[in-house]
Amino acid sequence: MSALPQRPGKIVALHLNYPSRAAQRGKLPQHPSYFLKPSTSVARSGDAVERPAGTELLGFEGEIALVIGRTARRVSPADGWSFVSGVTAANDLGLYDLRYADGGGNVRAKGGDGFTPLGPEVLDASSLDPAGLRVRTWLNGALVQEDTTVSLLFGFGRLVADLSQLITLEPGDVILTGTPAGASVAVPGDVVEVEVDDTAGRSTGRLVTHVTAGTVPFGPFGAQPRADERQRAEAYGTSTPAFALTPELRQRIESVSTATLSSLLRKRGHEAMSIDGLTSTRPGTRLTGLARTLRYLPYREDLFRLHGNGYNAQKLAVDALGPGDVLVIEARGERGSGTIGDVLALRAQVAGAAGIVTDGGVRDLCAVAALDIPAYHAGPHPAVLGRRHVPWDTDVAISCGGAAICPGDVIVGDSDGVLVIPPDLVEDLVDAALEQERQERFIAGQVAAGERVEGLYPMNEHWLARYRATQEGRPCDSAPTRA
Repeated sequence: MSALPQRPGKIVALHLNYPSRAAQRGKLPQHPSYFLKPSTSVARSGDAVERPAGTELLGFEGEIALVIGRTARRVSPADGWSFVSGVTAANDLGLYDLRYADGGGNVRAKGGDGFTPLGPEVLDASSLDPAGLRVRTWLNGALVQEDTTVSLLFGFGRLVADLSQLITLEPGDVILTGTPAGASVAVPGDVVEVEVDDTAGRSTGRLVTHVTAGTVPFGPFGAQPRADERQRAEAYGTSTPAFALTPELRQRIESVSTATLSSLLRKRGHEAMSIDGLTSTRPGTRLTGLARTLRYLPYREDLFRLHGNGYNAQKLAVDALGPGDVLVIEARGERGSGTIGDVLALRAQVAGAAGIVTDGGVRDLCAVAALDIPAYHAGPHPAVLGRRHVPWDTDVAISCGGAAICPGDVIVGDSDGVLVIPPDLVEDLVDAALEQERQERFIAGQVAAGERVEGLYPMNEHWLARYRATQEGRPCDSAPTRA
């Protein structure tokens, strides 16, 4: 254990770092972004924090805090972790009621006295694996946040390096490294607890914060607290309710064909839901997952110099993939270069992604086809990305193969092709598809037995009655006879 800084010189907080929180917010940043908290916001375990009078939305965010151990200026990402002396638990408290007045700076919303509880113990960073930490948060004894550092958008060494490009980090400075999904609101009387531990069982202990009610109202000489439905939704974590593609729902989707789903989408007025012109590297493998998107711009030399090299949007999008995700790429139907190759496709597979869909070319096609992950593409091409494309945006609405895709849409593929399904249609659509395929199996059985398709496909009232009888286990001759 090392010492907890009594009054950090600087507290630098990161906006987004956990994929679960980024998905909840509907944003996937390409680079880390920060805000500052005053040293007077520091509190200790067991302290009370006041929710100011007239406010409603005191948000809590369990986080991992890094304590800087030696002066860092222009250090590399590979060396960044070595400048961290300790790790502790933090609670990044803030008032959503004042966000509108801060213009993104968070001075008042996040800077109140007691709004940065730290502790209770500091773990020695030299004994820790920065990718092997876990943060958990409890609200009144109920676990509400839990995540690990294995898939952070921005590793801890990178944060130290990035900040040290312009700001000298000094011993005792604190970096708050972002919060996972599950952050919400605490009210007077609530108790919030945060703990950081590792796989070896080393723990900071629980950082305990008691929330009390303030009695002194804000004066008329500054912005007044203001809450609306948008702020309430964001504070409580309900602004973008996550669609859950459960194993049971995935199984039901994969029990019906894309042909059936496509016909039912058309019946519901959705005519442009197929991603056209693509071939699968594994035509016998079903694809079901949630869309994560990547957009390329047409190649332009100056833009590629700025956005095409290093850790660009393409690599960020692949690294951000998680289990069940489908990377969907907008390449404008341009087949004159590869939009993904074997190394990044392998990375997507290792991350547990369900598949890759691009309306552009695939490089190293034989190697990509040898992977277990299915990739739908417009054709092979040996050229690298920069011949025709600039990697530009991630997790934005895109066009792919003539279809519009939003992050979080359900992507379904088989040997017939690929569909995009809005999440709010999935349950109803699958129920209808299962029923349609039951009917089609009945029709096929009748055709195999020698029946004519007239009146049977589609079924008239006579055949519908016979079908219903078989579904209910009644003898078919109890159904009305054909007129």
